[in-house]
Amino acid sequence: MVLGKVRALAINFDTMNENNLPVFSGGELVSGRVIVDVTGDLRVKSLDLVAKGIAKVRWTESRNAGANTSYAQNYTEEVEYLHHYDTLIGEERDEDCPEEGLTVLHAGLHEFAFSFNLPQMALATSFEGKHGNVRYWVKAELHRPWLLPVRVKKEFIVFEHIDINTPLLLAPQAGTKEKTLCCWFCASGPISLSAKIERKGYTPGECIQIFADVENCSSRVVVPKAALYQNQTFFAKGKGKQIQQLVSNLRGDWEGKLLKIPPVSPSILDCPIIKVEYALVVYVDIPGGLNLSLSLPLVIGTIPLHAGTSRTSSISSNCSTMTWLGLSETPEAPPSYSDLRISESHRRDCLRGCNRSEQEEEDYSALLTYITEFRYLPPPVYSEVDPCADVVEATNVSRPDTFPSR
Repeated sequence: MVLGKVRALAINFDTMNENNLPVFSGGELVSGRVIVDVTGDLRVKSLDLVAKGIAKVRWTESRNAGANTSYAQNYTEEVEYLHHYDTLIGEERDEDCPEEGLTVLHAGLHEFAFSFNLPQMALATSFEGKHGNVRYWVKAELHRPWLLPVRVKKEFIVFEHIDINTPLLLAPQAGTKEKTLCCWFCASGPISLSAKIERKGYTPGECIQIFADVENCSSRVVVPKAALYQNQTFFAKGKGKQIQQLVSNLRGDWEGKLLKIPPVSPSILDCPIIKVEYALVVYVDIPGGLNLSLSLPLVIGTIPLHAGTSRTSSISSNCSTMTWLGLSETPEAPPSYSDLRISESHRRDCLRGCNRSEQEEEDYSALLTYITEFRYLPPPVYSEVDPCADVVEATNVSRPDTFPSR
């Protein structure tokens, strides 16, 4: 009998997204089929399936060990998020009897279903960086007697969802910085920079509306700019290494300027050895001097902003007319003050008839004057923002001091 050969060994997933990619999240079911195509009868010891998810970092640094002596110091670390094993063909066998329990696959196409659940925990999002990555994959191994195993490996994508519809990520981000230019013993006027965005959380494809104000009291011509940066931080053996990459930028007039977020990886905040963070840097390019910059932290999420949680900017009245509380875009008109039933003359007559001391009369006259003046002011606009409202300052995300070694 002529033994058959393996023509093809492949893995297909049952669930694909709109871009024909296998994408899953923590706790979801991953299912698919291992396809074996053989040309003739094939004796098989086992068909094993292994699914793994690992975050891994690695980089090398040069170290001096004396005169004309140096060596390379390697930094490596791993965190395992998934480990699943299954046997699709065959059972546990006695190594002394390799021919026992063999399965014969006849010529043709054979499919073997598999399924497993991702851990119900915070998984790190799939990511590829310069000094590390987060990868998830399924590997199938076909073992035959007296022959090398045939292997196939296929990766799938895991997203740890970040919902930007939370109070922390809906909070506006703002900051102010000032700088005075000096030249020898002469100091020019200060340059101040203020910037604000309506929230901290965004998703890829959204536009960030930037409101900035530059007050230039110096003699130099300054140019305002903005840039979105991705900061990758890798940790191993108690040491960190950071890479900063430019994602998008703009320059020019700041009146309602929009910065579009391109397709980028979501933020990774819970992995102990890999951090992916974003920051919007608004800065002023000063000729012949150090730039004045202001950094506003961002979180790139996966669940976009709900329609009911849209907010207006608190800086310009030209932006969206939605209120901070998510009210309708066309709010109900405020009541007219002329519709009050009590006339002003009747109010004054009632007030004069009250018995008060001289001090009370003086205090009340001032109060009455204030009430009269205020009464004839136009009603407040609903989109107006409290000038005493607290401003959320930009803060740096803290990083752990130590990290477990493998």
